[in-house]
Amino acid sequence: MKGTGVKMQINRLFEIVYLLMNKKNTTAKELAAHFEVSQRTIYRDIDTLCVAGIPIYTNKGKGGGICLLEQFVLNKSVLSEQEQNVILSALQGLQATTYPETDQVLSKLSSLFGSKNPDWIEVDFSYWSNNEEGQQKFTLLKEAILSKKVIQFDYYNSNGQESHRFVESLKLIFKGQAWYLFGYCRDKKDLRYFKISRIKSLIMQEETFLNSPTVNVSQVTLPSTSQAMISIVMNVDSEMAYRIYDEFPIEEITKKEDGSFLIHTNMMSGGWLNGYLMSYEDHLELLEPEYLRETLKEKYRNVFNKYKI
Repeated sequence: MKGTGVKMQINRLFEIVYLLMNKKNTTAKELAAHFEVSQRTIYRDIDTLCVAGIPIYTNKGKGGGICLLEQFVLNKSVLSEQEQNVILSALQGLQATTYPETDQVLSKLSSLFGSKNPDWIEVDFSYWSNNEEGQQKFTLLKEAILSKKVIQFDYYNSNGQESHRFVESLKLIFKGQAWYLFGYCRDKKDLRYFKISRIKSLIMQEETFLNSPTVNVSQVTLPSTSQAMISIVMNVDSEMAYRIYDEFPIEEITKKEDGSFLIHTNMMSGGWLNGYLMSYEDHLELLEPEYLRETLKEKYRNVFNKYKI
């Protein structure tokens, strides 16, 4: 209970300074009514703030009251300009992801610091096609993470197999040009990544979880990273330049005299690789490895047969 009282006092002290900076002049009676405490408590708070170096003074008589030294801003006694910019920028980042109540906190601290709200980041979780369902999915996942709610959903792995999962959601992560949910899967009894695009029928439960595992996310590998990497050499037509520079490091790209690209890279093996290479349609020729080149030939023959070419 003592700790709760101290926390309440700290919150009250902070708000007193905020009120004085915005109202400029008030009385102990008004502050006591605002905080629902005695005037004696308010005077003790004022003494505490003065000891801490906050320049508060009182004027007696008509029109007097409790005042804060004009031109005072919080950074003069507590935070450097660099520190206040870090705090405001971090809050702006949260505001960009529509974190609850961030607008109010950002406004208060900007006033206390005597600074304007920074505007350095904007995050849009929706697809370019304005997929409303995808945006709602991100909003629900964010709410579940912040409120520590258990979620359930249907999940489709890279082989198209469906499973139903109950997950304690911990973080949203952007990795390798895709969004993932990182959390504790109750069904597998382990920490797992789930690709957001493969999550369907998402529902947030009323149940909350308290003791989520403490883990360094960087130490938990994506499921697909357990697959072997293979060396790929391919030639890609110039029409695919917009994809080449998005999907490959510049050091893996050699632009040829005719405008086409020679790519030397390493990629994960598996059935998905065939689909990825074929997504370039007739703009890509795989040169190496030979066995994968033969696999692609067979797949294209099957396509021809389906269309009776």
